[in-house]
Amino acid sequence: MNLIEISNLTASYNGHVALEKININIKEKEFICLVGENGSGKSTFIKSIVGLHKQDKGIIKTKIDPSQISYLEQFNVKSLDFPATVKEIIMTGMQIKKSKLFYTKEDYIAFDEICNTLRIKNIVNKKIGELSGGQRQRVLLARAMINKPKLLILDEPCSGLDVKISNKLYGILLDINKELGTTVVIAIHNVDELNKINEEKKVKIRVIHIAKNLKFDGNLLDWKGL
Repeated sequence: MNLIEISNLTASYNGHVALEKININIKEKEFICLVGENGSGKSTFIKSIVGLHKQDKGIIKTKIDPSQISYLEQFNVKSLDFPATVKEIIMTGMQIKKSKLFYTKEDYIAFDEICNTLRIKNIVNKKIGELSGGQRQRVLLARAMINKPKLLILDEPCSGLDVKISNKLYGILLDINKELGTTVVIAIHNVDELNKINEEKKVKIRVIHIAKNLKFDGNLLDWKGL
């Protein structure tokens, strides 16, 4: 089943054509690595999918409800320094589908489940500013995952994190895809490191290489690199 169908996508950014005639389908339960040099159009592609950037031409068909899509944008996790607890931040992820301001018993069950999955139960009462960069990124991932989305889109989530912490996050994302069946689309620089983590998990990884146009779309095993 296709979750997103993209036809002839062309998009500009600050007068520069970032994407031109992109045709891609994103299927259920896939793990997709979106690769390309800086300025290649990866972020524009992601923002077009989630509705944060208006395309010039083309059609983006979303085959699932927007509430079933979670997006973790690229930013510096070190900048998160305000007096909110981990629990408060994660629970705000529930508000995307709620018409009422209070949380239900089912909401708190979902909170416990995602905290156990991401191994952050021991820090839920801490302030976000007290955490390491890796812990903060897992908190934001928990916020994105608490609604159990069908599609999780991440724009370079390991930016600013060291290799050891990045590898832990990659492992968690592979587990989310394999165990929960969540489709994952991740903009990434170092596919080789993720592939090493995947040797044990054996998730099938699809690589989409964008450099304004679509340069490659296929299995990681067939990809020759940038």
